[in-house]
Amino acid sequence: MGSTRRQFLSYAAMAATAKAKTTQAKPDGFFTLGQRDDHWWLITPDGEPFFSLGLNHIDPASLRYPENIHIWRDKYGGSTTRWIEESVVPNLKRWGFNTVGWVQEVTVRKWRHSRAFTNDEYRALGMPFCHLLPFTESHQWEQHTRHFDFRGSQWAEWVDYVARSHCAELSGDRNLIGYFYSDCPTWVHDRPDNAWRGPIFDPERLKTESGRKELTELARAYYQTTHDAIRRHDPHHLILGDRYEANAAIAMEVVEAALPFVDVLSFQDFRDPVVHLDEWHKKTRKPVLLADAAGLRRPASPRGFTSNDGEWYADVLAALFDNPGCIGFHLCGAYQRNKARRRGLLDELERPDQENVELISAANAKVSRWMDERY
Repeated sequence: MGSTRRQFLSYAAMAATAKAKTTQAKPDGFFTLGQRDDHWWLITPDGEPFFSLGLNHIDPASLRYPENIHIWRDKYGGSTTRWIEESVVPNLKRWGFNTVGWVQEVTVRKWRHSRAFTNDEYRALGMPFCHLLPFTESHQWEQHTRHFDFRGSQWAEWVDYVARSHCAELSGDRNLIGYFYSDCPTWVHDRPDNAWRGPIFDPERLKTESGRKELTELARAYYQTTHDAIRRHDPHHLILGDRYEANAAIAMEVVEAALPFVDVLSFQDFRDPVVHLDEWHKKTRKPVLLADAAGLRRPASPRGFTSNDGEWYADVLAALFDNPGCIGFHLCGAYQRNKARRRGLLDELERPDQENVELISAANAKVSRWMDERY
């Protein structure tokens, strides 16, 4: 197809797609949001509807165990960018993924995730990706970090530092879809491992009008401060916000405070994502993203490893694709299993989980074919 024909089709797609009002000051030439055929879509920098098929947790440390570090040294020359170009990108494309959902990975259980990719490593991907901004570590299983005072001057100073150090570098990258915040923040819930610090806001206080008002004010301070810091340094990219745990308590005061300052509502859900994302879209009319989820094959192998369930993935993806508010599904992979997460599409010696990889690839291909034929 010639370039003139491609341009014509792109212009026609843009004309047929109603662009959404987003928090972006300058969305042209970057990923944004729009509606077409009564369905929310991501819109590519070239104006085409896009459904994000993402894989999460892509960490080269999985190739640095004593038993496999020879692969890292001999095959990739100890280079992360070479590993991305020669392993990650070809495999993701072969498996039908069109997005890197989130690269950070479990390191040790109950501890922080691994580091994000650098700007140069994202460039080596050469494909759409999302990036998490480490404004606050309030993940529901992270057990070491105290809560910030979201109304304090130190919080505002820290948030601007994070935006300066991350967004200023990424602001011109056309492959960046948008920014996540905290993974599974404990706004009004906690887990046994972090019960010492409690939730960000005591849920008992939601029984009173004054308590509900205070949570609204606290959440608004959080979302407005983070939004404003991003927009000082990046007017272009989408704000994907916190990745809420759909199976824990989610206070409507938090969600309603977020709505003016984020573009998408993002969720983790390992139980019933189809139902929950449909409910949240209908409640808010906001686009929704399944930002982290997986079905796991049971029982685990005798060595303690658990496979992704490719049949579950195919069923959930098909149902989410039919949700008019859903803009994507990012699989809680990982790319390559390590000894903390204990699952991945590749094992430590780079051998694929062939049965489930084939099921996942076929499901991704079906969505991609539908998009190609329709748009």
